[in-house]
Amino acid sequence: MSAALRDIGRAPVIVGGGAAGLMTALRLAPMPAVVVTKAPLETEASSVWAQGGLAAAIGPDDCPDLHLANTLAAGAGLCDPEVARRVTAERPAAIGALLQLGARFDCDAAGTLRLGLEAAHSRRRIIHATGDGTGREIMRALAAAARRTPSITVLEGLDARRLTTAADRAVSGVLAATRSGEAVLLPTGRAVLATGGVGGLFAHTTNPRGSFGHGLALAARAGAALIDMEFVQFHPTALDVGGYPLTLVSEAVRGEGAVLIDETGARFMVDLPGQELAPRDVVARAVWHRLGEGHRVFLDARTAMGESFVRRFPVIAAACAAAGIDSARQPIPVRPAAHYHMGGIAVDADGRSSVAGLWASGEVAGTGLHGANRLASNSLLEAVVSAGWVAESVSAAPAGRDQPLRAAPVSPSDDPEPVRAILSRAAGVLRDHDGLAAGATALLVPAGFSDPALVALMIAVAALRRHESPGSHFRTDFPDADTKACERRTLTQDAALRTAREIADRIPRARRA
Repeated sequence: MSAALRDIGRAPVIVGGGAAGLMTALRLAPMPAVVVTKAPLETEASSVWAQGGLAAAIGPDDCPDLHLANTLAAGAGLCDPEVARRVTAERPAAIGALLQLGARFDCDAAGTLRLGLEAAHSRRRIIHATGDGTGREIMRALAAAARRTPSITVLEGLDARRLTTAADRAVSGVLAATRSGEAVLLPTGRAVLATGGVGGLFAHTTNPRGSFGHGLALAARAGAALIDMEFVQFHPTALDVGGYPLTLVSEAVRGEGAVLIDETGARFMVDLPGQELAPRDVVARAVWHRLGEGHRVFLDARTAMGESFVRRFPVIAAACAAAGIDSARQPIPVRPAAHYHMGGIAVDADGRSSVAGLWASGEVAGTGLHGANRLASNSLLEAVVSAGWVAESVSAAPAGRDQPLRAAPVSPSDDPEPVRAILSRAAGVLRDHDGLAAGATALLVPAGFSDPALVALMIAVAALRRHESPGSHFRTDFPDADTKACERRTLTQDAALRTAREIADRIPRARRA
């Protein structure tokens, strides 16, 4: 490790080795950059697991304005329109950049990119690789490009534990730990968090185990404001065969005509607008209600694809086969699972947080693109596009003061397992005041020392504060509240802890009464 750390000087440090982190490093080149990642680049990042694809309005019947309109509609009134316009307009440059870096996407015989359909999109605009392996292919290309770029130092097996700050509260370094527990301080005045989402905080998720809001905790404990924390998207179709995490059954399967049925063979989405291709929050609630009524739910692709399913979706077919399911001839059991976090670190148009010297890119950043409900396949697009503006801002910022590398004590690695049952009960697909209050109270003490508990607490408090039901945030005690005047809301660590203490103080008195 010491050899790898030589000569990094005051280079920007990027925490996270997924699509957003690697693309930021590549956009910074030839400026030196350090990428810190817990696992090898090609393995644990959520980007590797992305099946659906990358949304881009490039078809002859499509345009950025249509893509923008679909994004805003899915976001249930809480998107930042300017950010959404900026991202959807950048689709040719994003695709061009990935192709230039060596990514290979599915094309027809004439060499034209194949375009798929997913929920809430009004046109076929989803670009795929090997059917359902888009994230894996993008990460292969980005990892290879990063490894051959001399200006990028990749430190694998290094777990960022805290951001250090100077007297003026600006970022001064990243405190990390090696696999053996050795503490390392990487001095930098420019840190970029690109750590992904929060799915690992829930009992059922399609994210890697390590996706527990790591970057959110780093930012919050450094004093940064977070935003939209209550908005967690539950994908309606995760493979329901046990295990952790669950395999995603891509929305593209429904885009190709698969339908949702229960164990009797009855379709239960036929009377809802959009049916199986309604926005994700609508489909997730419909599946959740069906399960709650004692039914099982299946995704039936037999009529739509039959034997072609294995060729079209090889990753999903292999996961089904491993569970003893013939996806071409049998319905696939599914259930909702935590999939994507629309909230994150509050950032400006350049990806800067409220803490000087700290930026965020990708899912960990609350840019406002996704509003209350992410439009399918906009996440990879955002990761690629936002990396460009973050890199431009970072490169223009002062490097900070020289500081020597030094060892420092670090806390043990956090385990999200104790949090999962609490947050799933409190802030799952359906929420109410009593459940959220109980969750916040249970998380209050561990939030003082556990990063997963802190992030879970901030999600519960944010959900408790919002008395409406826009998009992915559905309060059963406020199902019909007017969402037209909804606003994005920020939250700090101190405010979340203060609110949780107030709730905890009230609960015993209420019980005595």
